[in-house]
Amino acid sequence: MNKIVYVEDDSEVGTLIAAWLGKHDFEVIVEPRGDRALEVIEAHAPDLVLLDILLPGKDGMTLCRDLRPRYAGPIVLLTSLDSDMNHVLALEMGANDYILKTTPPAVLLARVRLHLRQNSSAARAPASTAAASTASVLHFGQLSIDAINRQVILDGHTVLLSTADFELLWELACHAGQIMDREALLKKLRGVSYDGLDRSIDVAISRLRKKLDDSALEPFRIKTIRNKGYLFAPNAWERTRP
Repeated sequence: MNKIVYVEDDSEVGTLIAAWLGKHDFEVIVEPRGDRALEVIEAHAPDLVLLDILLPGKDGMTLCRDLRPRYAGPIVLLTSLDSDMNHVLALEMGANDYILKTTPPAVLLARVRLHLRQNSSAARAPASTAAASTASVLHFGQLSIDAINRQVILDGHTVLLSTADFELLWELACHAGQIMDREALLKKLRGVSYDGLDRSIDVAISRLRKKLDDSALEPFRIKTIRNKGYLFAPNAWERTRP
């Protein structure tokens, strides 16, 4: 049975969603306060975390940001705030998904199961290509990516990444020197087709660049190839920018 911590201050909503997920073999712990959520999550070590945004003590966005470096599992924002800006901000903060409370329960259940499957598969074996299928650690200059320990080190410092961001970096690194388009990345990492509007890959790339000391204006490590996709540059990982 998978365990979920659901941070929701509306007791009626929390009870209804916990009961729905409970009927489908999930153990759900509901915590009503944002400022107590970290302690509860660390105590229960859930397989997935659901967060409302409007919470007493600490809002869900801040909680997501504070939780991500300490928790490797999926974090899903479940909210009534239908806002593109909030959606993008949630992904920037390290969330895996942003779901509206008006979403049909069956769809919510399907997306929760999808994130759990992806996280489980990633823990067993990160994505790889034929050329790198036997490699557990990839090295590029001062960058090393350890698939077994799920550790990224750059210039001797550990880089903290969410599960989704690690998978994206691994996929790009396994295809170093090759252009990867959004559709291929979405299909590989999330099992969905690109609809022309989904910006989650772009947001994750921006997050990776920031954490890997790449340039936001003129990226040289994870390059944008206009109208084609992204390219992981294998020779751009020395201590200083070329």
